[in-house]
Amino acid sequence: MQKIRKGDDVIVIAGRDKGKRGTVLRRVDENHVVVEGVNRVKKHQRPNPMKGLTGGIVDKDMPIHVSNVALFNPQAKKADRVGVKAMPDGRHVRVFKSNREQVDA
Repeated sequence: MQKIRKGDDVIVIAGRDKGKRGTVLRRVDENHVVVEGVNRVKKHQRPNPMKGLTGGIVDKDMPIHVSNVALFNPQAKKADRVGVKAMPDGRHVRVFKSNREQVDA
C-alpha cells in the first residue's frame, strides 16, 4: 500500500525546500512524487505551434523522493509518519503514527 498518494497534503522534511507544504499532483514512479510548488525549476521551452505552446522560460515542478516528504497531520499541525492498520472488515487503512487517527476520514 502506498503511504503517500495523489491528492495528499504533504510537507517537505529535507532538502532545499524544507518546510514547504503542498499537494501531491502525481506519482512519477514508486519512489518519486511531484508536489505543487516544491522543487520548482526554470526550464527553457522551445515553441511548438502544433501543441499551441509558446517558447520561453517556464517554471516547472520536478519530482522529489518520497523519503523527503511526510504527510501533514491537521490535528497536530505538523508532519507525521504513516502506518497501515487492518480493519475488522478486512480492508487496510492508513493511520498517523502519533495519534493513530485515520488519514482518509
